[in-house]
Amino acid sequence: MTKTLVKAPFRADHVGSLLRPENLHKARAEFKEGKISAEALREIETEEIKRIVDKQIEVGLELVTDGEFRRTWWHLDFLEHLNGIEGFIPEKGYTFKGTETERYNVRNIGKVSFNPDHPFVKDFIEFKEIVGDRAVAKQTIPSPNQLFNASIRNEAIYPDIEEYAKDIIQAYRGAIKAFYDAGCRYLQLDDVYIARLSSPDSTFNDSNLSREYLIDLALRVINGVLEDKPEDLVVTTHLCRGNYQSTWAFKGSYALIAPTLLAKEKVDGFFLEYDDQRSGDFKPLEHVPNGGPQVVLGVVTSKSGEPEDKEAIKARIEEAAKYVPLDQLCLSPQCGFASTHHGNKLTEEQQWDKLKFIVDLAKEVW
Repeated sequence: MTKTLVKAPFRADHVGSLLRPENLHKARAEFKEGKISAEALREIETEEIKRIVDKQIEVGLELVTDGEFRRTWWHLDFLEHLNGIEGFIPEKGYTFKGTETERYNVRNIGKVSFNPDHPFVKDFIEFKEIVGDRAVAKQTIPSPNQLFNASIRNEAIYPDIEEYAKDIIQAYRGAIKAFYDAGCRYLQLDDVYIARLSSPDSTFNDSNLSREYLIDLALRVINGVLEDKPEDLVVTTHLCRGNYQSTWAFKGSYALIAPTLLAKEKVDGFFLEYDDQRSGDFKPLEHVPNGGPQVVLGVVTSKSGEPEDKEAIKARIEEAAKYVPLDQLCLSPQCGFASTHHGNKLTEEQQWDKLKFIVDLAKEVW
């Protein structure tokens, strides 16, 4: 029996998270206060996921996500359910332009491995049932490289970062197998850590290891995770410079990581942030192998509700096509609309308008 390959990433795609509706915010607050049960909260989440799956299909997308509606953060909810990792409240949140985030993080408390009872797998099974055969169900999880961020690794447990990396690779190989066995055929690894390695003025790690070593390690981790990946599983990566209530964490082009990561990472596609001048120009794209991974251009912003100018976006696509063949390009927002439960500063109607704009423009261009 031949395997049916998913043709992802799609010409019109999106990163993953969607704005949480008010009744979901309310239900989550009531659950925290002990006013409703976990089951009641889950029912509300499920109803809202059904609604946004229908809406994504209605605007013409060939892939749908669950909007990350069962999560608080794009990354921490997944990471804290790995063995050897726990969530905790630190003294400070993450630093973003002009603000500090809500305080929450993860830390390493034991040997890292995949938790076979990871709740995200059950969530995906339920999500896929909602979608049925109407569209491709896309699953997003944080990249394994997020575990190399400052202050996560416990050096008493892992004095050698290479041993830490080895266990992370095995944990993620377990995760990929679990999602695949649950029916996932389109998986995305979200990676702020790698993008930060390309930011010249950014503190990228709390160790004395060089940027060059850490870039090489990041590549080895991803490629180690993807070794022996099933051929009918599409895996993409999204490189982001931070997205919290429409603010950002750092700037810098992809130039420092392009010769290593864009050239050699064995993913099927790169979702790249290109919605403003912080991202630099398209020149680093020349390192993407011809005929290799698809490049999904994040030239439509999710940080504001202002509609984009169609001709300006077309011109940006033409500019990128000087470095990567047009047939190897796709279109999406630069990031999700709600990387955390707070969401970006735009309305839900503006969010759907942006996604419809991307679908319609992709049909014109390709």
